Amino acid sequence: MSMPVTAPLPTTLPDWLVHCERLHPNTIEMGLERVRTVAQRVDSGRGIRPGCPVIVVAGTNGKGSTCTMLEAIYGQAGYRTGVYTSPHLVHFEERCRIQGQSAEAQQLVAAFAEIERARVGDGTPAQPEVALTYFEFTTLAIVLAMQHARLDVMILEVGLGGRLDAVNVFDADCAVITSIDIDHVEYLGPDRETIGHEKAGIMRTGRPVVVSDPVPPQSVLDHAFEIGADLWRAGRDFHCGGDKQQWNWAGRSRRYPGLAYPALRGANQLVNAAGVLAVVEALHPTLPVTAQAVRNGLALVELPGRFQIVPGQPALVLDVAHNPHSAAALAENLDAMGFYPTTHAVFGAMADKDLRPMFERLNPLIDRWYFTDLPTERAASAADLQTLWHSLNTRTDVQASQHPNPDAALQAAVAQADPADRIVVFGSFFTVGGVLQNGVPRLAAPHLQA
Repeated sequence: MSMPVTAPLPTTLPDWLVHCERLHPNTIEMGLERVRTVAQRVDSGRGIRPGCPVIVVAGTNGKGSTCTMLEAIYGQAGYRTGVYTSPHLVHFEERCRIQGQSAEAQQLVAAFAEIERARVGDGTPAQPEVALTYFEFTTLAIVLAMQHARLDVMILEVGLGGRLDAVNVFDADCAVITSIDIDHVEYLGPDRETIGHEKAGIMRTGRPVVVSDPVPPQSVLDHAFEIGADLWRAGRDFHCGGDKQQWNWAGRSRRYPGLAYPALRGANQLVNAAGVLAVVEALHPTLPVTAQAVRNGLALVELPGRFQIVPGQPALVLDVAHNPHSAAALAENLDAMGFYPTTHAVFGAMADKDLRPMFERLNPLIDRWYFTDLPTERAASAADLQTLWHSLNTRTDVQASQHPNPDAALQAAVAQADPADRIVVFGSFFTVGGVLQNGVPRLAAPHLQA
């Protein structure tokens, strides 16, 4: 169901997003041919041209954190930055940040109109209309909007996989592959080696690729050698270590001693930060950065929903952990927080996720579950989540309940929690986004809030 070329174009961002949802019968359609065709038609055939160095980030977990740390460091160095990430937590505009701020809706509307004209074509056999998925259309529109912003560096997060993801129509001046684990099996394959091969597709011959996963699949390393990419591997080309107060990093020719730990909480963030500094060194000839910009960027970086601790009583933790690997990291981080009499968990997730190991890892830490429905057909229902949890639960002291949406689940948890307790909201972006829709929740004890 597509719009005739003579029809008036949408004029608001919500209308454009509705239009994009109708263009293709499938939510996900892997492949680059259609999106590349439309990208090349833009600007009377001149195509979408970023006009600045492009960093492409792929991986199972850590992509958003990596993008945001790069943005913070290059922003502190005085560069005009653009970042594309997905999905968003509350507002679509969050997917496009220009100089650290979400794009204005009207900036995006103009780019959407340009992509639509290129997509529809001129009606001739040589330039037929092309069906794009929602993700493909919005990716092209956001990159075009960032091109118009005349940036110094563009940071693009892969949506799914790498090799066949729409982001991969843009050549990476530096590719980054973060931690790799099993997720999206139906599209990427059943094991880390197969999934690693898909992620490796963002590499380019002769250009740096930073692999921050400490134990990467062999398929990632093999592909780098096969195409002649400049491989930067954690533990070989760059190293990090530290104590309770500070950490240090060393690369091929640069060192950063005595660094403060990244402002993003969680032990896993050091792995991401080490990869980020390798990118900074690899691109230093093109984008020079001072040591002070590195220090300031890591100290000031912020990213909602990544082990985000909201001050107040009870303690509130927000985390978009939605697969076994990220759930294990969440469990480690919760363990490191210290003692809380009772931990309450608001949880909602997609039905296609590997939920069993997530429950097995987190159930020992959770004393009361609040399962929630989510506003998407892909989601598991609260009832289904509770049924699966119940089949795995071996504790007799744990309670569970079902709720129609994340905010209702959070309010139920707040009503049950004592001031000394802890509430964890985790799972899908829809879960965390659902409790952030009206701003960051502020619980009791306002005198403690930052």
